[in-house]
Parts: sequence; C-alpha cells; structure tokens
Amino acid sequence: MTRTPLMAGNWKMNLDHLEAISLVQKLALTLKDLKHDYATTEAAVIVPFTDIRSVQTLVESEEFEIGYGAQDVSIHDKGAFTGEISTGMLTKLGCTYVVVGHSERREYHGETSELVGKKAKKVLDAGMTPIMCCGEALDVRKAANQVDFVLGQIEEMLAGLTAEEVAKSVIAYEPIWAIGTGEVATPEDAQEVCGAIRVKVGELYDDATAQAVRIQYGGSVKSSNVKDIMAQPDVDGALVGGASLDATEFAKIVTFLV
Repeated sequence: MTRTPLMAGNWKMNLDHLEAISLVQKLALTLKDLKHDYATTEAAVIVPFTDIRSVQTLVESEEFEIGYGAQDVSIHDKGAFTGEISTGMLTKLGCTYVVVGHSERREYHGETSELVGKKAKKVLDAGMTPIMCCGEALDVRKAANQVDFVLGQIEEMLAGLTAEEVAKSVIAYEPIWAIGTGEVATPEDAQEVCGAIRVKVGELYDDATAQAVRIQYGGSVKSSNVKDIMAQPDVDGALVGGASLDATEFAKIVTFLV
C-alpha cells in the first residue's frame, strides 16, 4: 500500500492571526514556485486556536491546497469547561487535523495515553483526523527501553479504537529528548520505533490496518535531515516544530529538498 506522506507544521504558541496569514501565504507561494504536487505529499499547518479562522478564510478564498488543524481538543461536546475547545467548533472552522497527546500536553497538563485515545475517538467521530503523539524521554532512551515504552503508549491510546479508525489516523513518534533541542534521532532510530509501532498495530488489529496507518517522525526535523528520515520505509511524514515557523524552510521540508 502506498501511504501519502504528511508534513504537518506544529506552530505551538507562536504567531498571531496576522502573522499566520502572512506565513501561510508565503508557504503556498513557495510551494507553488517549487512546483509541489500535493497528491504526493500533504502539507498542513497546526495552528493556535486564535489563528484558525484567519487561516480558514485565507485557504478557502485562495483555494490553497494546504491543510490546517488544531493543537488540542476537548473530550466534551459543550458545557461548563472554561478554556476548552470542542470538535464541533473545529469542524465548523474546516479543520482537517487535530494533534492529541503532544509531549508538552502530557508534561504540563498531565495528559495520559488513555485520555489521548479518548480525544482521538472524538476527533474521528467528528470526521477529522487525529495526529496521536507518543515518544520517550531521555532517561528511557539511555536505558534502551524506548521501543517497549512507546509500544505501551500505543496500546493505551488505541484501546478504544476500531481497525477502521486506526487506519484513518496518524501516529506521530516524537522522542521527547529531540523536541526543540536541536538533537535529532538518526534515521535508523526513527525507523526502529516507527517500524515497531507498525508491527504492534498489526498485532493489535491486522496487517491491512498496519499498512494503512501513517506514522510520522517528529523532533528537530529540518531541510538538512528530512530526506534521510523520509527514506525510511515506515516513516510517512514529519511533525515539524520550530522549522515550520519559517515558510521557506518548511517548504523545503515538505518537498524533501536539502
């Protein structure tokens, strides 16, 4: 099965709505100049909640092929949940993707893999695609326990999902020690865990589901290393942090240019 790679830029808490418009415009124009074929590699921006409406208006009015989405979502549909955002709000804004369980949400907000799975289920029920994050800290890596640790996260996240739902999802492997540090797993490191994730999905469901689910690598991805990372058989894209705030750099990542 041929899986279409997804390059998703996670802006985190950066860029107001005016800066968002400028960046998406420049990204779209740069990809056009590079003659990028969106059918071969998807490009998406994962933006702060305050930017989504502006990005939606721009993408729809200019008919850009860039996807967009949110960085988190609530498990509740509505009610007295101050500060929360529902899937219904995101679908009204045309979001395609929602990141759930990013390591920063796990660390600073105490999110568990079980909660991540529940959020992913809500996203799928709303017709959007969850990008479910997993990954180990440096102490786990030093103990050479990264595969077992991540597979434990995978089992908990996927526990409430059907094979069909998993096949529609994206899993992002992000070693925490490589996020925003300048450190990056080697292509072989990325393949080791991404490949193990695919095997685990096959064990939990079936081979067809394992071959369908897209698995991204994230963690200090940049234009100078993306080509080697993307050459790995079980890496189906990247969840890009800081480098996605530079339209030119992110365009090079999307197109695998060095």
